[in-house]
Amino acid sequence: MPLRKLVDRVKKSVEDRDREQLAAFCDDLEDLTPLDQLPLRVPVRVAGEITSVRIVPRAGAPALEVTITDGRGSVVAVFLGRRRIAAMSPGRRMIAEGVAVARGPERLVYNPWYRFLPR
Repeated sequence: MPLRKLVDRVKKSVEDRDREQLAAFCDDLEDLTPLDQLPLRVPVRVAGEITSVRIVPRAGAPALEVTITDGRGSVVAVFLGRRRIAAMSPGRRMIAEGVAVARGPERLVYNPWYRFLPR
């Protein structure tokens, strides 16, 4: 069996292995909603890794959009009126709580409560 595991490991891309490790990390945390099963218009608690941070103007005011993924799906946390949040950078893991809404195929959570997770 060890040879089969080695062959499977060599065949998989680095991105696939990273995605599986992130999904396993998020599965170990309690009371979380997987991002591929995110319900709309109800309070949710999600965890994952930040993949992108960008500033987008909304109605003339800045908004910080942070994309979070858990290896299965993704959600965009939108912080209205913010240009930056200290320590909010790609590669950081976090938990966010809020109400998810849809904007086309994307899922958004406006002004979520958040906390960073240790690496």
